[in-house]
Amino acid sequence: MRPPYLLLDVDGVLIPFPDAEDAGPATHARHDVVPTGRNAAVTIWLNPAHGPLLKQVIRTGLVTPVWCTSWRQDATTLIGPLLGLPNLPYVDLPHPQITTSHPNGYLWKRDHVDAWLGDAPAIWVDDDFTSLDHAWATERTARGQTTALVQPDPHVGLLAEHLVEILVRAAPLAVTKADAQGIPREAEAV
Repeated sequence: MRPPYLLLDVDGVLIPFPDAEDAGPATHARHDVVPTGRNAAVTIWLNPAHGPLLKQVIRTGLVTPVWCTSWRQDATTLIGPLLGLPNLPYVDLPHPQITTSHPNGYLWKRDHVDAWLGDAPAIWVDDDFTSLDHAWATERTARGQTTALVQPDPHVGLLAEHLVEILVRAAPLAVTKADAQGIPREAEAV
């Protein structure tokens, strides 16, 4: 059994929404980037501490990180390098013609993510889940497709406590994997 996918959103997670003065938190550095298909730069704020923290989570081997964002490949080519992250794959989400992120009462990405995941376990970090998304995660988990949702405040973004939550949720899946392979618990510590 492979480690769960760690699905990472960008806006509201790594790039918090600006305040009333159109500025980011003091912990974040300003960057101007030009996303694919745009002719002008977009200003974003990233916390330089996020890169090392996310790399520590990735190095545990407890998760398989994947971008799950409307930034699509730009998360790998623009956002990741600014944080010092390795190249990560991304879920190739469509460009929906929607006016709300919850056109059916739940996050617009969910149906695409569900199809992409298949029966794989996942820990999904996004700021925009609704109660219907949480019910979906509970239903997937009940079917044996462990799914955990981690939801940062979009005006604050990802915090160290969210990364701890990711590891806490991923660790039992690693134990399950070891049990399934018949590895005695004493050998796991070696």
